[in-house]
Amino acid sequence: MAKTVVVYHSGYGHTQRVAQFVAQGANAQVIAIDADGNITEADWAALDAADAIIFGSPTYMGMASWQFKKFADASSKRWFTSAWKDKVAGGFTISASPSGDKLSTIQYFITLAMQQGMVWVGQPAMNDGTINRIGSNSGLMAQVGPTSPAEDIPQGDLDTAKAYGERVAAVATKLRG
Repeated sequence: MAKTVVVYHSGYGHTQRVAQFVAQGANAQVIAIDADGNITEADWAALDAADAIIFGSPTYMGMASWQFKKFADASSKRWFTSAWKDKVAGGFTISASPSGDKLSTIQYFITLAMQQGMVWVGQPAMNDGTINRIGSNSGLMAQVGPTSPAEDIPQGDLDTAKAYGERVAAVATKLRG
């Protein structure tokens, strides 16, 4: 079994809830980026030791949160040494509106993964109205209303999150040999 880590920032608890379901599906360690955009040295070591890394952030104003971007910028130290080269990568986001320009956030994750030399895993699930109801193939997208608590995230989005975590971990296991 591949070692998978979910690293995410959550401003109001919504992304954290999705991260928990992704991690459950991937049997992954979870690392939360703090309110100042930081993680610990032990967290960096866990990411370096992982076979797969799944990125997560809310979509704010059409992009990942600044805290996630600070983490991504700090990951440039890994780029210099190719520390994440050939690791499997995936990503997820949530926003208040059905579009919310979530694709910009997923594309940001894809670009980060490509710069690191990682192998991106998309979302293959067909939109059946419940699973992958947002219809994203690039990564996992979830949505809940702007005044809704994290507990109101639709169960289908959470089921999709779990299935996506399973997929990323399965691809990492397969590639690991």
